[in-house]
Amino acid sequence: MENRSHALLTGFFTIALTVAAILAGIWFNRDRAERVPYLIATSQSVPGLNPQATVRYRGIAVGKVVDIDFDPKLAGQILIQIAIDPDTPVTRTTYATLGYQGVTGIAYIQLDDDKTGSPRVASSANDMARIPLQPGLLAQLEKRGTAILARVEQLTDQLNALTGPSTQQRVQATLERIGQAADAYAAIPQKLEPTLARLPELTTRVDQTLNNVGQLSGSANRLVNNLDRIAVDLQAPNGPLARLNTTIDRVGAATEGIASNIELQTLPNVNAATDEARSTLRSLKRTMNTLNDRPQSLLFGAPPPAPGPGEPGFVPPAK
Repeated sequence: MENRSHALLTGFFTIALTVAAILAGIWFNRDRAERVPYLIATSQSVPGLNPQATVRYRGIAVGKVVDIDFDPKLAGQILIQIAIDPDTPVTRTTYATLGYQGVTGIAYIQLDDDKTGSPRVASSANDMARIPLQPGLLAQLEKRGTAILARVEQLTDQLNALTGPSTQQRVQATLERIGQAADAYAAIPQKLEPTLARLPELTTRVDQTLNNVGQLSGSANRLVNNLDRIAVDLQAPNGPLARLNTTIDRVGAATEGIASNIELQTLPNVNAATDEARSTLRSLKRTMNTLNDRPQSLLFGAPPPAPGPGEPGFVPPAK
C-alpha cells in the first residue's frame, strides 16, 4: 500500500509541475505591448498569408496579423485585421502589399507610403481605419505574365500563318530561283575565259597605240615650233618682209621720179604714164596686202586663182 501511495503522489506532483511550467511559459511569452488595430479590405487573393504573420513598415516589424475572414457585407471581399505599434506612422497615403519570405512562400504584410508628412489616421477597436491593399510583386508578375502569354499566343498564330502551305511554296520557289541564278553566275566565268585570255594581247596593242600617239604628238609639236620660228623670222626687223617693204618703197619713189620726169618732158604721154603708174602702184599695193595677209606665200607660193566661168570648180555668185 505504501508503494502505491508514493507512486500516486509522484504522479500528481509531475502533472502539477508540468501544468505550472506551461502556465509560466504562457505568462512570460504573452505580448504585453499595446497595439492599434487596423483593417485591410481587398478583393485580391492572399496566398500564403496566415494569422500571426508579420506586419512590416518599410522592412521594420511593427505588428502581426490578427485575423483573416470574409466580409459579410460584400461578397468576394476579404478582411484582414492587423495590430501594429501605436508609433507606426500610418497616414492617409499609407498602403499595404503582400511580401514573401525567400522561397518558403510564407507571406507577410508590407506597409509603405507614397508621401512623407501626410496626416496620420486614427484607429480603434470600435472604429478601425482601413488601409488599401495594392497588388504586390507576385500579382503584378501574374498580370503581366498573362499579357505576355496572350502576346506569345498571337505571335505563335502569326508564325503558324507564316509557315503555312502557301508560304512554304513561295519559299521553295524563291530557293529554286536562287539556285538558277547561282547556276547562271557559275557559267559567267566560263564565258569570260576567252576574253580574259586576250587581255594581255589587247594590253600590248594599247601600249603600242599609245606610243604611236605619243610620237605623232611629238612630231606635231616640232612642226608647230618650226612654223612659229618661220613666222618669227619673216616678221623680224631685218627679215624678208622688212626688206621687201623697203624695196617696194624704193621702187615707188623711183616710179614717182620717173613719172615726174615724164610729165615734165613728155606732156602728151602724161595721162598714159600716170595710168601705168597707178596700175603699178595698185599691183604693188595688192602684193603688199597679200604678203601682209599671207607671209608664208614667199615660201609656199601664191594660192591658185579662183576658177572662172566654164572652169572646173566655178561657183556663180549668189544674188
